[in-house]
Amino acid sequence: MNATDRTPADLLDSALAADPSRPLVTFYDDATGERVELSVATLANWVAKTANLLQDELSAEPGDRLALLLPAHWQTAVWLLACSATGVVAEVSGDPAGADLAVAGPGTLETGRACRGERVALSLRPMGVRFPEPPAGFLDYAVEVPGQGDRFVPYAPADPAAPALVLPDGTELSGAEVVRRAGADAGERGLGPGTRLLSTLPFDGWAGLSAGLYAPLAAGASVVLCRHADRLDPAALAGRRESERVTHTTD
Repeated sequence: MNATDRTPADLLDSALAADPSRPLVTFYDDATGERVELSVATLANWVAKTANLLQDELSAEPGDRLALLLPAHWQTAVWLLACSATGVVAEVSGDPAGADLAVAGPGTLETGRACRGERVALSLRPMGVRFPEPPAGFLDYAVEVPGQGDRFVPYAPADPAAPALVLPDGTELSGAEVVRRAGADAGERGLGPGTRLLSTLPFDGWAGLSAGLYAPLAAGASVVLCRHADRLDPAALAGRRESERVTHTTD
């Protein structure tokens, strides 16, 4: 983390400048057998495309509220950072009825329909593929995002002091507060460049969001993000720690 990093998007920019090829997020879904590894550059490309989708296609502006109705997933990390880049407030598990936009997965489509603004759906299928049939009332993220630009330039820079993240318990954090908390968490966990944190925590509060994205990003570390890890027996989880060269865990 550089002293000039004041938003989560700044953290990603610094990581990209330092070492774009290093792994940043390795994602497992133990319900489907999916494994996806994203380097800093690959994640940044997804973030840029998603930010362009937000800004240009969905007409989102700084201060708009986005109900983020997704589980712990690599694509959730993309949306969190894209919101930071555009100045959109990411309300994790927020109320879509009061939001300007909603982003939902297969299990939250009905909830997301309460949003009167733009709605985007993610299949959360392996490799981020599209829905077999687009959900009624939603744009299919996998259809819309590939054609977006690989470089993002905001029309107005995000204000680090403005609201950026709303946690499920209603706690509202500015971009600067997210960065500060992430740095503190990284220090407490002993994370640093080259370390790898395995997280099985859901994105249902700050602890999971920090371990699954923000703290490793702030520390120059990487995360092995595991969804449905409760389906693994202890031996399989221990094997993953070894094969992924995990140095820290959330246990």
